[in-house]
Amino acid sequence: MEPGSTVSAVRSSRVLCGTEIRPALIVIKEGKIHKILPDSSGSTGDTAAGCEVLDVGDHLVMPGIVDCHVHVNEPGRTTWEGFWTATRAAAAGGVTTIVDMPLNSIPPTTTLDNFHEKMAVASGKCFVDTAFWGGVIPGNQFHAERDVPLPSEEEERDVPLPSEEEERDVPLPSEEEERDVPLPSEEEERDVPLPTEEADPKEYSTFLKSRPDVMELEAIRTVTELCLKYQVHCHIVHLSSAQPLALIQAAKQAGAPLTVETTHHYLSLSAEHIPAGATQFKCCPPIRGVANQEQLWSALKSGQIDMVVSDHSPCTPDLKRLDSGDFTQAWGGISSLQFGLSLFWTSANKKGFTLPDVVRLLCQRTAQLCRLDNQKGSLVPGHDADLVIWDPEKEFEVKDASIHHKNKLTPYLGLTLLGEVSVTIVRGRVVYKQGSFSPTPLGKHLLLPQGTTQVSLCDGEKTEGTQASR
Repeated sequence: MEPGSTVSAVRSSRVLCGTEIRPALIVIKEGKIHKILPDSSGSTGDTAAGCEVLDVGDHLVMPGIVDCHVHVNEPGRTTWEGFWTATRAAAAGGVTTIVDMPLNSIPPTTTLDNFHEKMAVASGKCFVDTAFWGGVIPGNQFHAERDVPLPSEEEERDVPLPSEEEERDVPLPSEEEERDVPLPSEEEERDVPLPTEEADPKEYSTFLKSRPDVMELEAIRTVTELCLKYQVHCHIVHLSSAQPLALIQAAKQAGAPLTVETTHHYLSLSAEHIPAGATQFKCCPPIRGVANQEQLWSALKSGQIDMVVSDHSPCTPDLKRLDSGDFTQAWGGISSLQFGLSLFWTSANKKGFTLPDVVRLLCQRTAQLCRLDNQKGSLVPGHDADLVIWDPEKEFEVKDASIHHKNKLTPYLGLTLLGEVSVTIVRGRVVYKQGSFSPTPLGKHLLLPQGTTQVSLCDGEKTEGTQASR
């Protein structure tokens, strides 16, 4: 079955149904999971007569990954990344849905006009389904509809930043209105201590000292106070430091509707192992030490951290300043969209996490955050037939030739990872198979219509007039 083909049924001896892995036949109709049948190697009698069954043997079949934190950078910075390359890389990594961040595109997605511009340039370029966040900045409260999730990012460089008072003035739902709306917040304070003159900018420790844990701690303290006061769902993005975990846990126990994400690089990389001048490792907040990393894994296991995302944030190689190796001048961001599933499983497998944990942390929780869980993130009848078919036992090396991001610079180059993706299916169509892609993009745009908590699936070229994610 070639890329671009429509799949009527998928059979495997290992299908992850809920928390159980068992032989099953997934029957697909009109892009949806129609039913999941027990399978003992056998009969397709319950499928439509003459349908073609994709038999994947003992490869694992589970829901496609939902990555809710991806910087695609289009329009404006397509030399960094774009919808065509980002969504192909996503498909190659078993990601069937991405949610694009408002930054670092030019213009950023902070107004309705800018959103429409982004939708227009994304049309016809997405190999996987794509949703969009909007950004909160001073003065755009008119655009910040109360039923639309709006992230606030403070690390990027192209938008004015809200003051603490302005953050408190973001329109919040009344008691009668919908409260289940995440207001994601960047968790670093803005005042960055500069390195001393004698500090070596090529040493990673110089950069790390400029981003101490207390910056996250104090910012998260502000977020938790607001979350408790207004009882509006707040979401903390890319948590790197373990120090705020006690504060987060206390806020949750006190009733704060708070969720937290961390990223693959904070769980996979450590400060002690970053060579001098290796600026491909720079990101903000920074990668911290091994002891901190172990605390993040423990928090993930205990439920203090709710989900894991890529925070895919690429740039052109020159902006990484590899020639000088200057961490203080290099762009901060790591490309990992294609390798998130394998990165996570490589470490998680050694730490007692199970395959159902993978689905919970990379599929279900991320879909819930975006209010896409009525159609994404689970293998249940009625949901989109979004599947990743992969071998959790197979190792592979990350090689330049196999990277599908526009810019191949990544700290993972040369690493051996566990868990290779074989086939990715989006709404019953094969978008990726063993290194090949569908001839044309098959992804759709996912929009939240105004005045409803339900998510509609709209074609990116037919959304004029839709009151959607802004």
